[in-house]
Amino acid sequence: MSSVNLREMVDELMAGTGSSGRATHVFRAVTGGALSQVLLVLREGRELSEHDNPGEALLHVLRGRVRLIVGDGTCALGPDEHLVIPQERHSLLALEDAAVLLTIVKSRA
Repeated sequence: MSSVNLREMVDELMAGTGSSGRATHVFRAVTGGALSQVLLVLREGRELSEHDNPGEALLHVLRGRVRLIVGDGTCALGPDEHLVIPQERHSLLALEDAAVLLTIVKSRA
């Protein structure tokens, strides 16, 4: 059993974003299991393009500000804000350098 310092990991990922302006680290509760978390960093102005939800998902902003776009609706979030991501196509835009933790439970077929 080992712990992870998310603040330090965010700093490391931010330093490694390069020209793409984004970086990720995936945590899995159990190999091949349904539960995972994705630590995602995005530089200001970068976007996670529109995509489907792979299952139930929660978004927790650790640093910076982001905008979640779902259909015609948007929601701006800042540090320490948490949101259930609707079961619709959506995208995420970094309004400033940002780090978010996505918790995902994949749908079982």
